[in-house]
Amino acid sequence: MSWWRSLLNLPPKGERWSDSKRRPPKRRGPVQDTVSDEDWWERDTPPQRRGDGSTATATKPVRNGIRTGPPPRLEESRPDIPWTTESESSLASWGRRFLRGLVVVVLLLAAATGVRSWIRPAGSDAPPANVEASFPRDEARAVGGRFATSYLTWSEDAPDARSAAIGMDLAAGLDKTVGWNGAGRQSASTALPGEVKVDPDGITGKVDVRVLVTPYSNASGEWKAGTPAWQRLSVPVARTPTRVVVSGAPTFVSDWPAALPPDMPGTGAPDEELTQQTKGDAEAFFKAYATSNEEVAAVTAPGSTITSLNGAVKLEALRSWQVYSGNDDERQASAAVTWTGAGKTTLAQTYTVTLRRTVAADGAERWNVAAIE
Repeated sequence: MSWWRSLLNLPPKGERWSDSKRRPPKRRGPVQDTVSDEDWWERDTPPQRRGDGSTATATKPVRNGIRTGPPPRLEESRPDIPWTTESESSLASWGRRFLRGLVVVVLLLAAATGVRSWIRPAGSDAPPANVEASFPRDEARAVGGRFATSYLTWSEDAPDARSAAIGMDLAAGLDKTVGWNGAGRQSASTALPGEVKVDPDGITGKVDVRVLVTPYSNASGEWKAGTPAWQRLSVPVARTPTRVVVSGAPTFVSDWPAALPPDMPGTGAPDEELTQQTKGDAEAFFKAYATSNEEVAAVTAPGSTITSLNGAVKLEALRSWQVYSGNDDERQASAAVTWTGAGKTTLAQTYTVTLRRTVAADGAERWNVAAIE
């Protein structure tokens, strides 16, 4: 038998497991023979070995047709067994026990931790925590906007008022004058907080705030308001366990004009035929749009709801109207209109309009406004 068959406790090549179960144990060394003696069973005398090494089996004689004593041995009942047994080496026995133990350990570990965790660790399913995403940006905008108006508002006649307003958002322990020398007068009326840039640590950041500021000049002992202008600040903020606070003095940021990006989405090719066909309907829509909800509802596409301007302005002219190519049921259009306000005031605006095709019961086709922005 090869060594690996012995290690895995396999039967010899060409044999089956069922055959090995019937194999008698193999004897090694001299065999203790017994002698026949009809009184052996009563005397309980151990069997004796013959001098020639042959085996003598002692059996209890049959009395009154009944055989008493132990049953015959396997060698006596099956003298024609064609195989012999081999003793297993200690190395093979140890290896088999080791493999069995290893299988048991693996199964126990699989039951305890789960097979899926071996193939794909649980930690790989969860994305890394993003501390920047958890930053309270809305609160930072509110705090930064209020602080910006307090920071750009001052009066030498009431210096403590500015310090009290700044103290509502500035971190405790910092100088509430925030760099002001106590002279002059200025007021900030409107603040528009925008982008919040969060630092990688996720604790600090900066709020971009645009503030409408009115300067004052002192002529002959009287303060006179100047022309309001927009200023832009970068306000540093930090989050604490309870709220967002301003962490220091802000800085001025230049506000410059910028051109449109080169990848602006296009409006499509003009559809001149549909433009001329719908121009009169577009003018009627804008007249109704300026008047009331009832009138605008009569000229909008079925299923659409558009709220009117309720008489705040009146349509003076539809300066331009252009419909663009698209599908057979919906199109995009642009409209340039001039509104008339109170007095002689006029204001030009441009709208993007969505048109939707409707078919009447008599088969007549019409394009109505479905949305406006």
